[in-house]
Amino acid sequence: MQIAIALFEGFTALDAVGPYEVLNRIAGAEAVFVGERRGPVRTDTGFLGLVADAGLDEVAGPDVVVVPGGPGQVAHMQGSAVVDWIRSVDEATTWTTSVCTGSLLLGAAGLLRGRRATSHWLALDQLPGLGATPATDRVVFDGKYVTAAGVSSGIDMALRLVERHVGAESAMAIQLGIEYDPEPPFQSGSPAKAPKDLVATLTALKPFILGG
Repeated sequence: MQIAIALFEGFTALDAVGPYEVLNRIAGAEAVFVGERRGPVRTDTGFLGLVADAGLDEVAGPDVVVVPGGPGQVAHMQGSAVVDWIRSVDEATTWTTSVCTGSLLLGAAGLLRGRRATSHWLALDQLPGLGATPATDRVVFDGKYVTAAGVSSGIDMALRLVERHVGAESAMAIQLGIEYDPEPPFQSGSPAKAPKDLVATLTALKPFILGG
């Protein structure tokens, strides 16, 4: 099983690395980072880079696609080699997935029309314009399309994929192996739980957080 994780300049690191840490532990799986060209791809902070070991033209038939989000996503919304690749490989994937604003790239590829999907909470209002019905669930399955909410939810999504692909026992074993047992110090991980003034502050920073 080949798992292709798309990289583009300005992606959010955990969007890609979280699912990778889970999915690469499936027996027989091959995870490959894919970019417009081989070589380092910088994250949204500019301080960290991941290496794309394959160009888009080198990965034509992955079983699973993971599309991260991040401010760099904005540059691809009007069409790009990345969006064209997503649309092309989707024809043969078992699962086409996204984390955070990566769902907007799935939408830009025309893959979410008439489907339920989620994204970072600040980007949910963009989904209807792409033909999708926004959902506030942390992970949303609609057919073979799986979208995860903001950043850290990519780990949850990947564990759900393992469950669907090889069973709950394997998913639980991987969860234990990576010791994914969240105990956040604050109950502010969603706009429904966070203090209203904090939600308002981040909402005001929406253009900076999402890019564009």
